[in-house]
Amino acid sequence: MDYGYIAYVDESGDDGLRLVKPIDKNGSSEWLILSAVVISAAREAETINWVREIVARLRNHQRRSLHFSNLNDAKKSMVCSEIAKKPLRCFVVASNKKNMRGYRNPFAEQIPSKNWFYCWMTRLLLERVTNFTEAKSLVDHNTVKKLKIEYSARGGLSYAQMGAYYEWLKMKSSANNLFLPMGDLHWKVMHRDLLKVHSHHQRAGLQLADCVSGAFFKACDIYDTGGCNPQFAKILKPRMARHPDTADGRVSGYGVKLMPKWNVARLQQDQQEIFRFYGYPRQWWAPASLDPPANSPAS
Repeated sequence: MDYGYIAYVDESGDDGLRLVKPIDKNGSSEWLILSAVVISAAREAETINWVREIVARLRNHQRRSLHFSNLNDAKKSMVCSEIAKKPLRCFVVASNKKNMRGYRNPFAEQIPSKNWFYCWMTRLLLERVTNFTEAKSLVDHNTVKKLKIEYSARGGLSYAQMGAYYEWLKMKSSANNLFLPMGDLHWKVMHRDLLKVHSHHQRAGLQLADCVSGAFFKACDIYDTGGCNPQFAKILKPRMARHPDTADGRVSGYGVKLMPKWNVARLQQDQQEIFRFYGYPRQWWAPASLDPPANSPAS
């Protein structure tokens, strides 16, 4: 099937909700970060050379692919600087999971996927990605081109289930009966046959997405990576998606989306910095607390 754009999707952290740090010492990661790197289909082959050039600059002859978490700080900065020069757009949805600890979604039993939380997060990401690609397609081609979506293979997720989930969402959308009325996917750019899954090592675009999600995970995380460091995610600013897609467009809530709302997430000061940097208003932030929050869904 012909397509005009490609979105490479990867994540950092995990989608576990039964036990979550810091409420549970041995819980799953406090954050799940999903990222998408969007390019024109005409540049698909160029991503291979982009990654080869970056890997060559790492001066490690054993390395054949990029994995952000394996790099030292200097190399992380260099990689993000190179990505920031490329003709692409980056999207991030960052979920602080404390308030989701132990949460059971009453709609999950209706969703044709065992990984309902990951699917839901992906939907939030693709609301923004499909909005961008539809608008970009009309500017570039004067018509709506399809979007190919490539996911990085991850344990425990069935991509057949993911495809079924999208079909279910499309049905709910056409009936004006979405279970989470926060927006909708732009279905004109989507087709189930253009949902793909590949190994991280096989697709250069997925390695770029890994670096984006890894940079934002490092900006937010305290407990799994030795403390927050937002410098890498800040370097990506020239490529973060804006609404509208202009120099003065808004990044917060679009290219960078925090879930849940600030007053529910109750972030520590170090964790707040990256969201302030990308335009979340300072007056929104309340003093952080590590007290276990109410067991309620993200809002």
